Amino acid sequence: MTADIVAWVLLLAVVAYACGGGVDYGAGFWDLLAGGADRGKRPRWLIDHAMAPVWEVNNVWLIFVLVIMWTGFPVFFQTVFTALWLPLALAAVGLVLRGAGFALRKPTRRLSERRIYGAVFAVSSLLTPFFLGAAVGAVASGRVAPGTTASADVWASTTSVLAGLLTVAATAFLGATFLTVDASRFDAPDLVGYFRLRVWVSLAVLGALALIGLAVTHQHTSHVYQGLTHGIGLVLVIVAAVAAAATGGLVAGPAAGWARYTSVASVALVVAAWGLAMRPYLVPTSLTVQEAAGADATLQWLMIVSLVALVLIGPALVMLYRLDTHGVLEPLTDKDIEE
Repeated sequence: MTADIVAWVLLLAVVAYACGGGVDYGAGFWDLLAGGADRGKRPRWLIDHAMAPVWEVNNVWLIFVLVIMWTGFPVFFQTVFTALWLPLALAAVGLVLRGAGFALRKPTRRLSERRIYGAVFAVSSLLTPFFLGAAVGAVASGRVAPGTTASADVWASTTSVLAGLLTVAATAFLGATFLTVDASRFDAPDLVGYFRLRVWVSLAVLGALALIGLAVTHQHTSHVYQGLTHGIGLVLVIVAAVAAAATGGLVAGPAAGWARYTSVASVALVVAAWGLAMRPYLVPTSLTVQEAAGADATLQWLMIVSLVALVLIGPALVMLYRLDTHGVLEPLTDKDIEE
């Protein structure tokens, strides 16, 4: 029972990172496709201003996920990081380079250096979610099992690659949606239409990949497919599709601000559906939650720590997100520093 509760906490942390981190990765994705220095100046200006107050905080969820895996499910942690150390290492490198690129490109004065840092940030924003998604796809496919050694066959399968592409498309969808609303908040009407179009494009790509994903899942991961197409998993997938479609409509109307909530809901529901489809396994069909769980005392302490974190950190994060999305947080300008 305790292991099941901690597993639900792990899933909720994954959902939080997929949504919070996904928005930032999506912004970086559109930074990569913004074009040259002149054509991409305005979109990158918006991306910098929108991301600046919150881009670091979303990694809290990733740390939380790793801590729960390591302490609560050590067999699962060992299995995943033994078999998938390469894509996870590439994702970690991308995470570091992405942060360095974003932090250094804005204060840099020389155009050549800004371009280098900007390219590092943008490319890493594409590669990091891809490799994380590929790792998730490898786990869901059942190619990873206790004792599996690392090899390209484990994570470079059709399921893994498609999961990586789906992850990138989802982040692009989230990023474009939030940037559409941010463009209105920053009084940039030219960018509202710019990012609205990208919402629609990413939504179409995401829908196509999802349909392909169901076919691939049916062929290669029957256990997960069964969970996604029956019962509560199917309900969540349908509601997620409705929320995604609603997002496409909301960004074109006067209530565009609500699109942030529907886009997050669509991604959160898909991740939740995936988690439910995995039951009772952490690695289908070789490692159950109970088999992967650590000692009862450790799991009990994890529950206590999670509750404390929810009470102490949760309200602060909610307040930060709320202040940011309402335009209260603004980055300092050179004039502010001089004063």
